[in-house]
Amino acid sequence: MSRTLARVAFWGAAAKLAWTQGGYGLFLAALRRARGNPPPAPGGDIGTPAVTLIVAAHAEEAVIAAKVENALALDWPRGRLQVVVAVDGGAEPGADATAARARAAGADLVLELPRGGKVRAQDAAVAASSGELLAFSDANARWAPGALRALVTPFADPAVGYVCGQVRFVNEAGTNQEGAYWRFELWQRENESALASVTAGNGAIYAVRRSAYIHVDAVMGHDLSFPFNVVKRGKRAVYAPAALATEKMVPSIEGEGARKRRMMSHAWPIVLRGGLLDPRGYPPLYALMIVSHRVLRYASPLLHLVVAAATLALLREGRVYRAAALAQAGLLTAAAAGGVVKLRPLLLARYYVATTASLAAGLADHLRHGTPAGWDAPEGTR
Repeated sequence: MSRTLARVAFWGAAAKLAWTQGGYGLFLAALRRARGNPPPAPGGDIGTPAVTLIVAAHAEEAVIAAKVENALALDWPRGRLQVVVAVDGGAEPGADATAARARAAGADLVLELPRGGKVRAQDAAVAASSGELLAFSDANARWAPGALRALVTPFADPAVGYVCGQVRFVNEAGTNQEGAYWRFELWQRENESALASVTAGNGAIYAVRRSAYIHVDAVMGHDLSFPFNVVKRGKRAVYAPAALATEKMVPSIEGEGARKRRMMSHAWPIVLRGGLLDPRGYPPLYALMIVSHRVLRYASPLLHLVVAAATLALLREGRVYRAAALAQAGLLTAAAAGGVVKLRPLLLARYYVATTASLAAGLADHLRHGTPAGWDAPEGTR
């Protein structure tokens, strides 16, 4: 690598990392303030439209009854709420008691399906449902009493096609630092929503108009697929922070890395062949958001490797490059130490390294083995 090329590679990759990890969020906050701090989602009187709440479940006998009871206790007229539990694998020999416990808890409709994965279970539930608005949740997510009302209120604006709520992670007794990352992520999501549309959602709490529901590849999932596809179809995808849900967090950083590795094996197909990289249908600001928050974030392992290689080639070129080498070595040392010494700064470094590596590991898994449609709950989250 020539010195000129090494300098271009170093500064180009370092700038992209700095932008996606911090500068982008600051840019959104400044732009939102310049525009008069618009709310993250529109309001209005939507009345009480018929809503179907769909829970796709696989081997969830330990939590499904509590989930159904939580859904039935929401602040929404009972006659306008349909609770559907789609049991992935419920039709298979030896299936557990998920379906029976969902029925006993009062679910309006329980589907016992062949094992086909979460997305196909959701598709089947949508086909069997009756609500004009379709809400989705995970079996281990608990919604606040007013969460559904807050989630559907933005649909009073006909320009809104998708709404995601706020999920808070609980059970922070372990080493996982997901809570710190997630608070930053939701801050960025709120600003994206206020300015244009969100670039991703979450599985714990979200909703779409029936007319906006799309059928995606069984390995791709809704969290990343739905928002940008809704935007491509001329609607907004917004964030309603008052729509609150809670979920148990994976206890350890190592477990979180494994969870994100699995998630990214489902996300990479969306990036590579699911249309996320196709700019057609993106307004200019939203295109910048997709590149900044999704493409560059997912490319961060490669960017780190480029910075590291260029740093080694430029060690004798000045103090800046020696300082960069020390910073990178310091991050890796802190991450290693975080496996032994449970200090917050060391744990944050370990979390960052583990979850960044999981982005690349998820891509490697997808390219080598493909991505299975089925899923299992992460350890410690039930």
